[in-house]
Amino acid sequence: MTRTFTTAATVEDAIEALGSGARPIAGGTDLVVGARQGKASLPEAIVAIDRIASLGGIVEGEDGLRLGALVTHEEIVANDVVRARFTALADASAIVGSHATRAHGTIGGNVMNASPAMDTGGPLLCFDASARIRSTWGEREVPLDQLWTGPGTTAVDPRELLVGIDVPAPIPATGSSYVRLEYRRQMEIAVVGVTAVVRLDGGSIADARVAITALAPTIRRVPDAEAVLIGSDGAADGIAAAARATAAGSSPIDDVRGSAAYRAAMAEVIAGRAISAALARARGEHVEIPASSSTYAGLGGARA
Repeated sequence: MTRTFTTAATVEDAIEALGSGARPIAGGTDLVVGARQGKASLPEAIVAIDRIASLGGIVEGEDGLRLGALVTHEEIVANDVVRARFTALADASAIVGSHATRAHGTIGGNVMNASPAMDTGGPLLCFDASARIRSTWGEREVPLDQLWTGPGTTAVDPRELLVGIDVPAPIPATGSSYVRLEYRRQMEIAVVGVTAVVRLDGGSIADARVAITALAPTIRRVPDAEAVLIGSDGAADGIAAAARATAAGSSPIDDVRGSAAYRAAMAEVIAGRAISAALARARGEHVEIPASSSTYAGLGGARA
């Protein structure tokens, strides 16, 4: 049960509260819902950070994007730069929870929740994003592949605060997508998700990133799948081989949402759809956001 609740006006106020044992809250779409469902009790002390203006905003620079920790999923999917250049992130933000969740849930909370089923994690990982962490002893950057240490755990000290996420700009001729297996259109947690980011040079794939969601203890890339794609011409047989490698690189579990065997089988299908959608975008073809809707309508399914 929460005994103390304070509201921070500045980052410094928030960090001071964290140093005294408080836990930060912004949108509360994970913390509050989890407490109501009995998954975890609320912290004894909470500091609200939702009114800290400096933690908001999406800033585009020559080197890429800077996402404030309080940027909502709704803001991300509505941003023209994200949709055009970081399209997989728009795919993911477009299907997080419900309309209400997207309006209030923040990218910072999503990242720090460290769920292996978070939708935005794969795109951010494939774009080489890093977290900006601030504390009384300074500010540091942590690459996301070093941030997540296990389900629900991070490498961040409880006295540190995530203030933003930096996402490097992709090289031209890059296409990306995030595709998720869905049972329902809203309020669904990913059972299987795959991110694909590919860069073309002439008629071949010069670089490839593939990441899996809800298929391992943390969201992670699959080097074997990437190696299959790099240097290939993006034909159906190469996509199929990379999709098989993606499934082979997963370590799914059995739970109430699906068996490990089912997840492994679906990983290959979803990977094929994600890679196909990313390649189509890299070639200048139009694929609707979110990509999941397009691939279920036939784009990736025909190639997977």
